Amino acid sequence: MRTFPLKLLDGYKGFRSAVSNKGTYEPGRLAREGQNPDIMVVACCDSRVTPELIFSADPGSLFVVRNIANIIPPHVDDGRNMSTAAALEFAVQALRVKHIVILGHAHCGGIRAAVDGAAQNALSEHDYLGRWIGLLGTQVMEDANLHAHDHDCDPVPAAGHDDVATRKYRAVEEAGIRASLENLRSFSCVRQALAEGTLSLHGAWFDIEKGELWVMDGPSGEFHWTDGIDFR
Repeated sequence: MRTFPLKLLDGYKGFRSAVSNKGTYEPGRLAREGQNPDIMVVACCDSRVTPELIFSADPGSLFVVRNIANIIPPHVDDGRNMSTAAALEFAVQALRVKHIVILGHAHCGGIRAAVDGAAQNALSEHDYLGRWIGLLGTQVMEDANLHAHDHDCDPVPAAGHDDVATRKYRAVEEAGIRASLENLRSFSCVRQALAEGTLSLHGAWFDIEKGELWVMDGPSGEFHWTDGIDFR
């Protein structure tokens, strides 16, 4: 108890205060009714990207899965990547979510490791990170090259940024999202739900520096800035 982070305990005090003031967290109702989210978000572990904060989501409204570089690996029958696969299966078959969103982001360390080859430098004898990032595969890099000029007309990044490198990383970040969306279709439960019309797949990319959300257009695979768009 004495070694528990005080920052977390102080934060919990604020949380309890919000609960007592009848904020958006209703423990009694959530416990009684259980969870019934209609959206699953696959996000990165990056501490700067919080789906619940980005989408102003109340507890119980999003089913969030986080891993390095927000990757959905292709379906395999050899017992690998069971955590992500189990979460996907639960979301689609038990929770019956209507939407799955792959949420990528700028300045992703996992993507940069893949682009720069840093993932090849094992952090441990098991090289978990390298093997995980390796799931992106060469097809992601090829896809990034095909879409390399998608953002040529975007504003130049902030001063001090390497424009070419920034655009290269972003192209791969977006390609990784497209690859994960394609890998989703390798799961039979997803294919069935798509065929029945009960599930939709989406891609989104969040710019940490600017706070911008870019949403993928399904047919073209290109990402568009959401500000100023009438969604209704």
